[in-house]
Amino acid sequence: MRIRDLSWILALGDQQHMTAAADVLGVPQSTLSRALSRVEDELGVQIFERRQSGLTTTPLGALVLDAASDIEVRYRRLESDIANAVDPDTGIVRLAFLDSMGASVVPRLLRRFREVAPGVRVLLTQERSNQITADLLAQRVDLALTSSRPNPGAGWLPLRTDRLVLLVPRGHRLADRTRVRLAEIAHEPFITTPSQLHFRSQVDALFDAAGVSPTLAFESQDPATIEGLVSVGLGVAIAPESYAGASDTVGVELDAPNAVRNIGMTWRTDVRLPQPAERLRDMVAEEFALSREQ
Repeated sequence: MRIRDLSWILALGDQQHMTAAADVLGVPQSTLSRALSRVEDELGVQIFERRQSGLTTTPLGALVLDAASDIEVRYRRLESDIANAVDPDTGIVRLAFLDSMGASVVPRLLRRFREVAPGVRVLLTQERSNQITADLLAQRVDLALTSSRPNPGAGWLPLRTDRLVLLVPRGHRLADRTRVRLAEIAHEPFITTPSQLHFRSQVDALFDAAGVSPTLAFESQDPATIEGLVSVGLGVAIAPESYAGASDTVGVELDAPNAVRNIGMTWRTDVRLPQPAERLRDMVAEEFALSREQ
């Protein structure tokens, strides 16, 4: 069965007349009649009753028309998706990123990409690291900005390294320190992310290396919320340095190895990226290479 045949059957359904449908389609009436017979023979049903006044859709024919309409819509969408995938000047890029990057990394990249590729749409998804990994595997997103490489086989473009600091409220006993050891906050109420997030595993590793167990007070998925809780004196937290001072907090350098968060772009390497996504990735690589040289 041809997609064209289904389109013609839909025209017959709209016009309810063989001659009128043939005129609309610009094809001979005999050609249209053969196409209708071909579809009816293949499906084993009568789609229309032929009458002198025109055509009447049968009950089974109504089912066929509904399905034909759905198939035609999906086919046109497929044509559009393929065109998007092969044309780097148009199309769609699906980009996922961590919540903590929404106010810093993402706007800078999108502003530059809009300048070089104004015809490409970027669909943004802001989510947690474990959901980003799942969406990459399911091909729901093309690219992701995250703090961890999903697996050794994934593509990875390092973008920057964020220093992690201890967030304390202004006036805290450690606020005027230049460096602080994790052992010094073992008994402080500690605010951090839930255990299923990658950032939490980084924080836990820092405490494990120091031989210290934190005193958990609150957990939140949102770094801005964590900073806000610290600012009102509900505890202390470890966070990227960029969050220090967002409200009434101070960032103190950690006297601990590996107190950094690596930010990068990742993608699947076992499937080919759509050309618009390749274009965004390559632009990001070029932008950050230039920034390192300056």
